[in-house]
Amino acid sequence: MADRTIAGRTGTGRFGQVARSARQALQWLAPLALAAGMLAGCAVPARGTGDLGVIIERAAGRMQVVETTDMTQLATVDGLGDLSHASVVFSRDGRFAYVFGRDGGLSRVDLLEARVTNRVMQAGNSIGGAITQDGRVVAAQNYAPGGIRLFDAATLEPLADIPAIGADGKRSKVVGLADLPGRRLAASLFESGEIWIIDVNDPRQPQVTRLRAGREPYDGLVTPDGRWYLAGLFGEDGLALVDLWQSPPEARRILSGYGRGTAPLPVYKMPHLRGWAMAQGMAWLPAIGRHEVLVADPARGWNEAARVALAGQPVFVMARPDGRQVWVNFAFPHNDTVQVIDTATRQVVRTMRPCRGVLHMEFTPKGEAVWLSCRDDNRVEVYDTATFSRLAALPADNPSGIFFTVRAQRFGM
Repeated sequence: MADRTIAGRTGTGRFGQVARSARQALQWLAPLALAAGMLAGCAVPARGTGDLGVIIERAAGRMQVVETTDMTQLATVDGLGDLSHASVVFSRDGRFAYVFGRDGGLSRVDLLEARVTNRVMQAGNSIGGAITQDGRVVAAQNYAPGGIRLFDAATLEPLADIPAIGADGKRSKVVGLADLPGRRLAASLFESGEIWIIDVNDPRQPQVTRLRAGREPYDGLVTPDGRWYLAGLFGEDGLALVDLWQSPPEARRILSGYGRGTAPLPVYKMPHLRGWAMAQGMAWLPAIGRHEVLVADPARGWNEAARVALAGQPVFVMARPDGRQVWVNFAFPHNDTVQVIDTATRQVVRTMRPCRGVLHMEFTPKGEAVWLSCRDDNRVEVYDTATFSRLAALPADNPSGIFFTVRAQRFGM
């Protein structure tokens, strides 16, 4: 007799029995296939990039990829060249790190895959870089030959070469490169004593505005709101300030003669303005050749509001994200020391000696912890910023810079 089973009904013949057996097999196999898929997914889990960061292992030419939630190392990336003064900026999605090596190498690193996607040797001696507001152009600042080079952020294709030739007709070292609103960059020329504002809306034809700064600007920074660019001056007491909302922009001097009446001390390491602090509406700045932090008030023409005496010559002066604390590390011979300033009282509230050779500090995105690179002890230490207790220690080979992806959302970082 013919089997007359129709869709939606269970047949009683030979073919109906086969159909029932197939359905039963699928009922067993489907959960197994789902479980297998889930296990396969666990092997390489998808993750975001908001809590990622990198640690530069300067002597090894290597970089660690770390995460700040559980304070662990995820991977290492080799082949990055001379990292003795390396710096890093991030793509706007936080996935790619652009590593600027001292040997002029520029590397684009995929943090999720822990591999170098692109690398170019773009100069003989490089000191850092920046990425534009829209994340499309990476800029390298160079000592030799002095100048700025622009690259496509996706491919590292060269876009433009801007020689740093000042009003004296000579090349200068470039320092203090920072991204600005309006797809612009700012940079300082050390020997020429100039500040340049560079429009890169057409990155193949950048437009440069040149301003006089003062003697030997050694570093520069932009405020978090993108309005002010400051350059520290090595050749004289004071800083140069540019109001980027002003048209045309002009550079003016602030904090002139802050060391007047006292003999300057030997400078063992140049302070880094890039690690400066804005907190409590004030700017907290390292005083070159002094055992002090200067506090300037932007609301009062950037005049000096206070000074805080310190244990040594400050290198990085960095604010916790909420602005309540400023953490300071020091040049030799006090580079085993870190001090914490309470910005409400303007007093040092904690002096720590966590390790030898504290080169850099980096706060987690909301500031509950700070990571310290301990070069001479080959480790990175993590501290609770409320209790000052040590939370973790990670091995690292001569660590220097620590950079977290939260920088991708901030001007000048």
